[in-house]
Amino acid sequence: MYAIMIAICVTEVGGVQNESRKKNMKEEMRSAKPGAMIPFGTYPQSADGSDRTPIKWRVLQNSGKELFLLSEYILDCKRYHGKTVNITWFDCIDITWRDCDLRNWLNDEFYNTAFNADEKKLIKTTHCTDNGESSPDTEDKVFLLSVPEIKDVSDKQGKDLRRTVGTDFAKTKKPDGCSLYVYDKMNKDNYIIKNDEEVGCSWWWLRTQGNKPSRAFFVGTSFSIRSYANVSAARDGVRPALKIDF
Repeated sequence: MYAIMIAICVTEVGGVQNESRKKNMKEEMRSAKPGAMIPFGTYPQSADGSDRTPIKWRVLQNSGKELFLLSEYILDCKRYHGKTVNITWFDCIDITWRDCDLRNWLNDEFYNTAFNADEKKLIKTTHCTDNGESSPDTEDKVFLLSVPEIKDVSDKQGKDLRRTVGTDFAKTKKPDGCSLYVYDKMNKDNYIIKNDEEVGCSWWWLRTQGNKPSRAFFVGTSFSIRSYANVSAARDGVRPALKIDF
């Protein structure tokens, strides 16, 4: 009986502490200003992928009721469309954001890996527009930024937020052949300082269809927004975005 009472007390204390943590997290979110960094969810970030490190998110907007967040770092390397190792850069097909493999991965495997049940309750279903010509609007839990969104937030927070690097996990070559490109040339605009070390930036996908139906926009060299990445390209990173209700 005594052991049962202790177990009940421990459970109750654990429940109170958990509720306190959730309350503190919501308070932190409410007070977060654009440009601030907050942790939310976890994802592998070491080279061997054995860890569950908190994801660092940049606050893009705080409406007072919801936060618009962008991962500060590239978390993984994926094709916009295509999953198998034998797909080459030339094997691109016409595809929309609605139907691409990357959208499916973000809203299934990534979503279920990165967030627990309590965190999922906070993630809003976002109506995504500006997906490209003849590309339908979508309803997404997790998404990539569109061209208008990255331009708008760059106007407000500066173009520096476009420059980023991949985690060690993102840089690790994947079984499907994806391998994140890391800049290693002379232009200093394409480096950032991380942990007191100069690190080459990597390019990352946007969701908007590119200058052809078989291409997508991406953020490339010197803060640039480019329209010509074949959807089968295996070098670009994934920088997830989402909105949180509180």
